[in-house]
Amino acid sequence: MPQMNKGGKFIFGKSMVRPMGAVRVPPQAVSEYDIAAEGRVYLFTGSKVTGGFCVTRKGLLGPSKLGHLLEENPPLRQYELAPGAFLRYKGRWYAWAPITPQGELHLPNAALDFLNLEPGMELLCIRSSDIAFTLGAKGPLLERAERYEGVIETF
Repeated sequence: MPQMNKGGKFIFGKSMVRPMGAVRVPPQAVSEYDIAAEGRVYLFTGSKVTGGFCVTRKGLLGPSKLGHLLEENPPLRQYELAPGAFLRYKGRWYAWAPITPQGELHLPNAALDFLNLEPGMELLCIRSSDIAFTLGAKGPLLERAERYEGVIETF
């Protein structure tokens, strides 16, 4: 896993948006976050600079300082929304999606459209915090990754 610069963000690899909205999460991120443990993940919109989306799961989000999000939005907490249907809460948008035990997300077309993603795009998988990682779609970190002289594996 490369670190783009000293003290900078750690990169797990790149994830390709595949046909039918499949996105494979790099194995190291799957393991570090135990992200496939619940069979479902929460997605929330990324920053304006990086775009894409962040990924977490109930077991990480619930006990965190952001756990109020689930308490205040029962349809999201109980997965009552359709997969990939985004709900606005305090300036960000949140949804859930299924994930396979191997770490493959399945994003419906509506979610791809909402996130401005399309098949063939590469997303940079970035360690964001102890509760979520980001699949970034644009910005300086992705530009730096394109110039990186080492190997960043694509999944």
